[in-house]
Amino acid sequence: MKFTTYLRNGAPRLALVDGQDLVDLNDAQPQVPSDLRAALKAGVDLQQAGRTALKDKPARQPLAKAKLAPLVPEPGKIICLGLNYFDHAKEGGRTEKPEYPWFFFRAASSLVAHGEAGWLPTVSSKFDYEAELAVVIGRTVPRHTKEADALQYVFGYSCFNDMSVRDYQKRTPQWTIGKNFDRTGGFGPALVTADELPAGAVGLRIQSRLNGQVMQDANTTDMIFSVAETIALLADVLTLEPGDVIVMGTPAGVGQARTPPVWMKAGDTIDIDIEKVGLLSNPIANEGA
Repeated sequence: MKFTTYLRNGAPRLALVDGQDLVDLNDAQPQVPSDLRAALKAGVDLQQAGRTALKDKPARQPLAKAKLAPLVPEPGKIICLGLNYFDHAKEGGRTEKPEYPWFFFRAASSLVAHGEAGWLPTVSSKFDYEAELAVVIGRTVPRHTKEADALQYVFGYSCFNDMSVRDYQKRTPQWTIGKNFDRTGGFGPALVTADELPAGAVGLRIQSRLNGQVMQDANTTDMIFSVAETIALLADVLTLEPGDVIVMGTPAGVGQARTPPVWMKAGDTIDIDIEKVGLLSNPIANEGA
């Protein structure tokens, strides 16, 4: 089953995706909160709610005409992994598996929806793309959860573009500042529930395409730390809650590693395509445009 978040009168609304249409889930099932994170925190069985809604022949609207919001507009936490594909770590100069993931956080203010412009910052031209798999947590993960039990807490998966301002990223030993410019975290367009994909979303082709040219082309099997292992490692430290998001790192082919480097510029379009998950597309515009 697929879900998305769209805007109605400027407010984000949770919707079920059915073919080429979307169904506002709160309109069809008023007991369901109109926000994805709120619905997950309330423990709503969204798949059952979706099935019931479809049986009642609800009102529909064309998905192609909807203005989307970031899939989870206000996540409690957005936890990202750096250097989590072997080939990307190698192009960054690291040849051995790290003992522990390179974690960093993103803020909700950095997110941007499918179809909306990612912003080329005024203060930098070193604006890079990163195709990534996003994990949405569906239930509270108990502390010290084991890897073997971790996937039961995943509600679903989506596409993410961890657009990065490289010179700012390198200004400090920690990457956070270069990863949190406004409208640089593409997120969407839809969430595919975990039962629709291989366990841990392994074996899926993942690509980025800049103006139609393939820049990254890999498989989620190549992740160094799997979804399950990542959840277990995080559970040793903190409580993962419904609506939290984990962004699983990018494969080789980023712009900064190319000779000469390839930076996104205003007028470009960057697509993130993950097999069975979806296609996330963002034009690039100057900040504030």
